Amino acid sequence: MSMALTEKQKHDLKKLVKELENYRGRHTELITVYVPVGYDIVKIIQHLDQEKGTASNIKSAATRKNVITALEKMIQHLRLFKKTPEHGLAAFSGNVTEKEGQEDFKVWSVEPPVPLNTRIYRCDKEFQLELLREMLDVKEVYGLVIIDRRDANIAYLKGKTIVPLKSTHSEVPGKTRAGGQSAARFERLRDGAAKDHFKKVADHVKDQFLENKNLKGILVGGPGPTKYTWIEGGFLTDQLKQKVIAVKDIGYTGEFGLQELVDKSQDILANEDIAAEKKIMARFFDTLAKTPNKVSYGEKQVMGFLKIGVVETLLLSEELEDDEIEEFEKEAGNVGSNVKIISIETREGVQLKELGKVAAILRYEQHS
Repeated sequence: MSMALTEKQKHDLKKLVKELENYRGRHTELITVYVPVGYDIVKIIQHLDQEKGTASNIKSAATRKNVITALEKMIQHLRLFKKTPEHGLAAFSGNVTEKEGQEDFKVWSVEPPVPLNTRIYRCDKEFQLELLREMLDVKEVYGLVIIDRRDANIAYLKGKTIVPLKSTHSEVPGKTRAGGQSAARFERLRDGAAKDHFKKVADHVKDQFLENKNLKGILVGGPGPTKYTWIEGGFLTDQLKQKVIAVKDIGYTGEFGLQELVDKSQDILANEDIAAEKKIMARFFDTLAKTPNKVSYGEKQVMGFLKIGVVETLLLSEELEDDEIEEFEKEAGNVGSNVKIISIETREGVQLKELGKVAAILRYEQHS
């Protein structure tokens, strides 16, 4: 069942997923529990009680203690619920300290914004977040291309998940030539085969990426200078070439290479979200300078315009109180205004906070 998430739900869920992603257990000792819609929470508690019995057989004393305490904390937490929330419940528990031999047990739970239909109990080195990520349904994807003279891999990056699409191997001969071939002829053969390989990879990239409306950018990686030859050599269409947002030196091709490319591009990917925020805020400040009657800021002022349906895009600082964000979102939903929650990680985001945490771009000029 798919439902549109409000910006607030998205913001909260994203924040939680981001926080939980950072934790790693020393052993399989972080606990994830998903309670599906309509499932009796008491049965889940009974199951976790049984798991405590099983955990007492864990050989390592430290791991055993961590698992049993995490289960106890989870059980205590779940007892706070009279019944399973309407959309089910996702809960997480474990010792999240980074220091060996120390304790910092934490428990989180969230009623998902979309009904949960899967029951999960997992004790692992990390929390199981895939279902929550799917709810955020990161529609935007990035294209990944790894290329050297002999191999290429093409994949999508969707959220944190790498989805391999195509791998291809070229017939470029090795560096040693067969007897009787002149060096020049051998080089020509190698160059010709490399060009065929580059062209084939560009065709695959075009097939996979060109028509995808959700493609935000392409990351290219590979060992040595080959990747630059491929990008600059006229093999890619201009449209796709403009989509290349990062080129990284990496040591591997294949699956390892794809993972390494993603790891090395984290700075770029984080900046992409920031870039989208900067872009909408730049539009606000530009409009403020040129046609000041087409924007508004300050909670009271903006709420007034929101109620009469003239707000095109509502800009809310993440520094606003949760209930205020909800109130603004509700009004925006009534009149079909876009809502953007803006972080304070950019200069523009800080300016929004200083303007009173709420601003709007209006559908047309308003003269008071």
